[in-house]
Amino acid sequence: MRITFSIFLVLCCVSFRVKGQKQIPVTIENHQTGAPITMGLPFPKGELHSPDKVRVLDSSGNEIPSQITEVSTWEPADASLKWIWVFFFTNNSKNYTVEYGENIVRKPYDGPMVISTNNQRSKGFAEITTGKLKVIINKGEGGFLHKVYLDSKDDGYSEEDVIALNDDNRGSFLDILDDLGIDKSKAIIHRMIKEKGSGPLHSILRLEGEYLYSRKDNNNSPFTTRIHSYAGKSYLKVLHTIVYTGEPDKHKNYDGQHANIATQNEKIISTYDESDSSWMQPNDQMSAVGINLKYNLQKNEMPKTGYVSGKWWEDGSSQVADLQSDSKEIISIRQTGPNINTLPPLAVSSTTKRIESFNAAIHIKGQTEIKTEKGEGWVDISDAQRGIAVGIRNYLEEFPKGYDINLEENILSTYLWPPDEKPMSFARQSLKTDGQMLDNFAQGVAKTTELTYNFHEAGDFKKVRSEIDYFLNPAVAHADTKWYAKSLAYGPFSSADSSFPEYERGLDYKFDWVLFNQKWEPWYGMFDYGDFQTYYYNETWFQWSNNEPSQDFMLWMQFMRTGNPKYYLAAEATSRHTMDVDNIHWPTFPKYDAGSNDAVDFWNYQDKKSGTPYLGIGRRHATQQWTALLSAHVWVTGWIASYYLSGYHRGLEIAKQTGDAYIRRIWGDHGLTGRRLYLSVWNLTEIYDATKAEKYKVELDDRVNRMLELQAGSDQYNSLIMDRYGYSQVY
Repeated sequence: MRITFSIFLVLCCVSFRVKGQKQIPVTIENHQTGAPITMGLPFPKGELHSPDKVRVLDSSGNEIPSQITEVSTWEPADASLKWIWVFFFTNNSKNYTVEYGENIVRKPYDGPMVISTNNQRSKGFAEITTGKLKVIINKGEGGFLHKVYLDSKDDGYSEEDVIALNDDNRGSFLDILDDLGIDKSKAIIHRMIKEKGSGPLHSILRLEGEYLYSRKDNNNSPFTTRIHSYAGKSYLKVLHTIVYTGEPDKHKNYDGQHANIATQNEKIISTYDESDSSWMQPNDQMSAVGINLKYNLQKNEMPKTGYVSGKWWEDGSSQVADLQSDSKEIISIRQTGPNINTLPPLAVSSTTKRIESFNAAIHIKGQTEIKTEKGEGWVDISDAQRGIAVGIRNYLEEFPKGYDINLEENILSTYLWPPDEKPMSFARQSLKTDGQMLDNFAQGVAKTTELTYNFHEAGDFKKVRSEIDYFLNPAVAHADTKWYAKSLAYGPFSSADSSFPEYERGLDYKFDWVLFNQKWEPWYGMFDYGDFQTYYYNETWFQWSNNEPSQDFMLWMQFMRTGNPKYYLAAEATSRHTMDVDNIHWPTFPKYDAGSNDAVDFWNYQDKKSGTPYLGIGRRHATQQWTALLSAHVWVTGWIASYYLSGYHRGLEIAKQTGDAYIRRIWGDHGLTGRRLYLSVWNLTEIYDATKAEKYKVELDDRVNRMLELQAGSDQYNSLIMDRYGYSQVY
């Protein structure tokens, strides 16, 4: 009897624990000990009501420090949480558990913390401390980090701890080349904002600024830089976004718009001179893009970089090059690839042989010291006490890239487009029409590059190298694949299993075929990587897809179904490309941010030039990324998925830009019919669900009502979908 009663008590305790505490298994693919992890987790409606009721356990069941952020809710249906971000640092295991429930109380965190202050006055500054690093960023001239302190002795920050400084007003730069020569940019920071997801373990600061030019014919160019800092760490993740605002070619500007994207009917362009070669003549070219830091090290610098042996497509062995130099000349490190601004491409892979046009080289004293095909994308410069390491993610895939170490002036330049490379031209490749139009919509193209900066003590280069890899070859976290489906955040869907092997094999073949061709061709380059070509004729690929129809979302769904990191990385690259390159981001509309106390500022904003009517509109599939637009060619679903699943803020930022374009209704009732209507409902549903902004709800409700009215009308015969090329069924 006593034994039976004891068993009863045990069963009661087990039952109570299961009811009050629930667990989600989490796996880290490409596991690296100590890596910072941000992962998005969805929850079923009614399951979780507070981020405070969540914690992370390691493989032994011990709680580890974590930071939980509420991202979105199930409102208006229910106030419970729909998505959260989970942040933690890995230990020596790839297996973790996210535990949640009403009885969960996360342990207070008492370790080193990220502390940030942000003074938004006209001469203000932001300060970030991590317990090991202090970073100061000034508003106004500069464009990047003003001063960096490394607390090597753990005794607080003093001037002797300064390890890096801003290089005047060239902290970051985007230089333009036209017929008058190079116009070097001057970087100005206007605003600094702390992003959602910031807390004691991980914080994100967004810098908004402009590149100014000395010649009036060159438009100011906006930039955005997001700086991620981590508790107790001396490394940063940097996401730097540029926008091209130049005149891409020398064609005559026609007064009017194309009929298929017209926002009026008074000035319609009926024809172009298709013999006018000025469409193919570059005007404003991108001469150089990058970030500078002035390092404060002793004179016995010891630069290093990494490269890979073998062919560019192989996983060859990693090599470290010590770049000793007894001179004070510039050490140059470069990664280039095929067809940089070659019109048309001269080198392509055949059906049996890959192109051989990749080149990774290291130059000292003007002489080539090392030449291979693939660099690892990082450089380190150290003295006997401390050093600075920098890495560029997707260094090969987003070529050209590189570094200069100026040993005379102590400047480390990180090039997102090197100044000694052929300038980036946005002119047309041919006079062949795309989407029934001959035009060039390159003005407003954007590009985001991910970097890492590691300010470190000397002596443990293996540790520094592994920390660089946290960002250049990141770990990928995923929950049990059935959890994503169970949450119903994306409706019911099946996780990958053996129930339907033919179906799974078909999906695997589809995705793997696309990714194989991306690496075979290869579809690489600063403004091409992340996109795929669509048509294959006579052993040649044609036409960039420009995300039709929501290709990145397909990849995100396949990642959730399988947990396979290759789909995560492919989805991430595709979303980042499509939200930047495949949309128009400039000129924007005036935005009043109350940057000062003066009331006149508001009225000055009202007098500013209005933005392009096409702001937030996607590009049509075309032979070049920016030669055609369409009134129903933008998919935000993958961008918002990247926001939910990886904490990528720009995904939601650009999705809202599209939502605002819908509200402007630039195409009148044309934009409220057919596939344009169905696609807009899908997009607006996602945007409203992520933001809960009433303006998107009002617009969405009206469009849904129009869709239902069409269903009731005789034209669609009581069908919710319309029969036109199958488009509406898909949406």
